[in-house]
Order: sequence, then structure tokens, then C-alpha cells
Amino acid sequence: MATGYRLTASTGIHKGDREYQQDQLALIKHRSVNGCILAVVADGMGGRSGGRKASDQVMLTAKQLFETYDPNVDDGTTFLSQIIQEAHTVIQLTAVSSEQEPHSTFAAFLINAGGDCHWAHVGDSRIYHFHGDKLVKRSKDHSYVQTLVDKGEITEDQANVHPKSNMLTSCLGTDTEPVTGYHLITKLRPGDVLMACSDGVWHYFSTPELGAALSALPARDATEFLINKARTRAQGGGDNLSLVVVKFEPLT
Repeated sequence: MATGYRLTASTGIHKGDREYQQDQLALIKHRSVNGCILAVVADGMGGRSGGRKASDQVMLTAKQLFETYDPNVDDGTTFLSQIIQEAHTVIQLTAVSSEQEPHSTFAAFLINAGGDCHWAHVGDSRIYHFHGDKLVKRSKDHSYVQTLVDKGEITEDQANVHPKSNMLTSCLGTDTEPVTGYHLITKLRPGDVLMACSDGVWHYFSTPELGAALSALPARDATEFLINKARTRAQGGGDNLSLVVVKFEPLT
């Protein structure tokens, strides 16, 4: 790991006001390379067992492939693409005939010991990169309302309350190949914060609110605060929530 900062991290997951949990997440340290970690969030869809089956499959695929990932040889973007393709195929094969076909979103970032970070996402689970409380970049949703935002027909704020805000244009497990967004951070710096989360979290916050909470609070406190605040704002109608927070704190 690059000098100049220490890495702290936390995960948080909550059923929200749903009857069952379809979100899944993982934060995994590399088996032999210190400072190499993988964070994954998956939001399953497709009936009670179908959605959970899909998100579970994403986690299983990610963990199995990370066991064989060699950061000294393998390309990070290629590795994340492999997780997406393999999980997509297996979810297709495990469709539950008595329910809707299982599908899942995907949001993952891979931090290498040299301080670079690759991310990949499908659907509307997001990845945010803040420096301090300022947004550097976030992933762009694969959703119907995002296409309206891109066309200039609605604003980001209007997208959050749009009646079709949960309509995806890409996810894992469908008949078509998933549309995937990729990004590379060439060098993480002290003061950087990364977060991957499902829409049950980001739906209830503005970007400045997220940046303020993630910069001001330790990783564990930030995850607890965001879940509790989202639960309050949902007013009894909240979705499953899941998030992974990784902070790069300056050495003192």
C-alpha cells in the first residue's frame, strides 16, 4: 500500500421495511497481498428467493475469482469484467421457474496495493469517490430515469422522485448482455473516500450530504449514520440497504 495514509473500512446492511433481504455485500482482503481489497454490493431482484439467489451468486462468484486474482499479473478491469460475465451466466442458468427470473445489480471496486483502484458497475447500485467532502466521481446508473437526465428532460432531483426511478436498463441475469460502466483511479490519496451502495441508501441523500457524512465520521460511524438516516427518511417505506465504505486517512 502506498505510504501517506492508512486504510479504514466498514460495511452496513439492513432489511429496511421489506419482508426479506435481497441485498448482499462483501469486503474481502486479498489472501496474500497486504493492502489489496475487493468491495462488492449486489441488489437482487425477482421474487423472495429469486432476488436473494441472484445476489448470493454475485458474492460467490466474486469470492471464488478473488481467490485466484494475482495483482502482480492480472489486470483489475479484466478481473471485474470476469466476475460480471460469470455471475451473469450463472444467474441466467439458475432462474426460478415459479417466480420472476432472478436478476441483480453489481457495484464493485478493487484496490491494489500500489494505490490504484478499478471499479465496475451494472444497474443502479452506485460507487462514489469523494476527496474530503467533495465528489470526485460517481458511477452513472443504468436506469430509465438516468436516460431522461442525460437527455436534459429531468434533473437529478426529479429523477429521485420519478415514479419509474426503479426501472433498470441493464442488470445481471437478463437475456441480453449487461451494459457495464468502468473507471480507473490511478492513485488514491490521503483524504479519499470510496463507497459502494444500493439504491436503498443513495436514494435518500443528496451528494453533498453523503460527502459531509463520509468525510466527518469514521467509517463505522458513517455506515451506521447513513443507514439510520435513510431509515428515518423512508418513513416506513424503505428498501433493503447495503453499503461498503473505505476511507484513506492521512497518517499523523
